[in-house]
Amino acid sequence: MTKEVLLKISGLQFMADNSGGGEPEPVEIIAPGEYYYKNGKHYIFYEEVMDGFDSVTKNVLKLQEGSLEITKKGTSNVHMVFEKDKKNMTCYSTPFGSMMMGIDAKSISVEESGETLSADIRYALDINYEHLADCTIKLFVQSKDQPGFFADEK
Repeated sequence: MTKEVLLKISGLQFMADNSGGGEPEPVEIIAPGEYYYKNGKHYIFYEEVMDGFDSVTKNVLKLQEGSLEITKKGTSNVHMVFEKDKKNMTCYSTPFGSMMMGIDAKSISVEESGETLSADIRYALDINYEHLADCTIKLFVQSKDQPGFFADEK
């Protein structure tokens, strides 16, 4: 895969309110980034801007079979670790305050194919030690010069 990539991160949060009427909440980010492969790990660097803020948050994704790490520095600050069958705790600092976040990854799958990389992560999310939602993250990375961005996405 080339250094310059386009990435798409999409996810769903299934709220644990037991009301039965809650619809999954979709989240999606599409951004240009930089890709590196070193010591058996995939690294993707990209930036995002939070609505209502001028500053940029710099993000690093570190992906390997069985784990994903997301580090955000800027408007929001966090180091999230997703490891299959392991619960990891972290402090998520936002402009609106900080919270303890628990991530309990149920499954992590990674697929490499030529100029693309994809991952599917399913996890339980706790906020301040209370179960908030069951979530999914789908990550798709493609070389920027590939025709038909996301054409091969599964």
